[in-house]
Order: sequence, then C-alpha cells, then structure tokens
Amino acid sequence: MTALAVKGLSKSFGGLRVTANVNLEVAPGERRLIIGPNGAGKTTLFNLITGELQPDSGSIRLFERDITRVASRKRAHLGMARTYQIITLFGKDTILRNVTLALLGLSPLRWNGWVALHRQQHLVDQARAALERVGLHDIADRPLAETSYGEKRRVEIAMALAQNPKLLLLDEPFAGLSIDERRDVRQLLAAIPRDVTIVMIEHDMDTALDLADRITLLHFGEVVVEGTRAEVVADRRTREVYLGE
Repeated sequence: MTALAVKGLSKSFGGLRVTANVNLEVAPGERRLIIGPNGAGKTTLFNLITGELQPDSGSIRLFERDITRVASRKRAHLGMARTYQIITLFGKDTILRNVTLALLGLSPLRWNGWVALHRQQHLVDQARAALERVGLHDIADRPLAETSYGEKRRVEIAMALAQNPKLLLLDEPFAGLSIDERRDVRQLLAAIPRDVTIVMIEHDMDTALDLADRITLLHFGEVVVEGTRAEVVADRRTREVYLGE
C-alpha cells in the first residue's frame, strides 16, 4: 500500500509548464523530503495534491483511493492536512481560537452560523491537546498577533495535527526561523508518530535532511533525483542543480 501515489502529474499555466509528468510514491509512515531551487514546482505540486489546483493530466491516490477529482475541501475529511509557505492565520484571535476554527472545518457544526465556538467544549479540548503537542498550551489564550514568528509556525502545525491527519504536507516549516526555533520545530516533527505520513518541502537542507527517509529533487517541474539521503547528496545532478557544477 502507498500513502500517496502521484502518477504522470502535469500542470501548465499558459505556455509555462510548472509540473512535468511527476511520479511519486510515498509509503505509509514515511518521511519524504521534496527539495529543489526556487521555481522548481514544489508548492505547485502540493497544491495539486491538496486539490487547490487541478492537474492537466495524471492521477493522485491517497491510501489507494483516487482523489484526482475530489474537491479540496473533501480531502481533509479523507485524512490530508497541510501547512503553507506563507503563514495564513487570524492575527486578532487567540492561538486557541485559531486551532479550534481548524477543527470546526471538519465538524458538521461548520454549517451553523449561530454556533458559539467557545461553548463547543469537545473542540476546545481537542485544540488544547494539539497545542500541548507543540508546546504552546501555556500561551493558548494569547492573541496570535502577540506571538513570535516561530510560535506562529507551531500554531500552523498544531492546526494540522488537530485534524488527526494520515498524511501531513508541510510547506517549508523552517522558513524564517531562528536557530533555536528551527531546533524546536525539528524536535516537534521528529516526535510525530509514524502513523502519520509526512511529505515536506524545505530549503533548509541541513535541518531537514536528518528527518527524511527518502528525498525527491525537483527541477523545472520534473523529478531529477530520488532516493535515500546518501544517494541524493552523492548524485552529481544534485550538485548541478544547487551548485551549478
């Protein structure tokens, strides 16, 4: 069984081909790292997997289920969660409310415009449990605008983990973090149990390589190299893409 299987995935914007016949198989419980220079098509690949973009051709399977044409909002109900390269949170709300709102999106209560969110104790308890996992439970009631950039990154991860995903997609979770913040987020990700499959885009290879079981290198929308850390680092094409050798 595969957790995620992408076959022949292609996407163009006008005459610009951004994703070119990408094939990707990720095993359950695997930690897969997606690397590549700016413009390689990494985030576009994530947007195709999550359904925010529709492919021109190819297929996507989530735990053997074909989700190629499944609406983006429904993929979360099938066990998929993600974070974004650019943080998208509600700055005027508390940390706790941000995570509770993420849980509301999976609840039938989302259709009730009159619901008093703070009275939905089961959602609040789940949100607090998610914040405890990322080390933010002590500041759960703090307005998000009063938190550091690294704390906001952890809030995003808490929002994703609160949904109990089977597949977690992380788009540059270390971007913009200090050395200490990178250490904290790395420890957080390493502690996620293996019943959650993780696919991660990251530029900070020194931090991310230690987390990866396998690595996929994208360049101009194509898979150039794929393999273990040792195989990818040793491949001359990796040096060509990153160092211009």
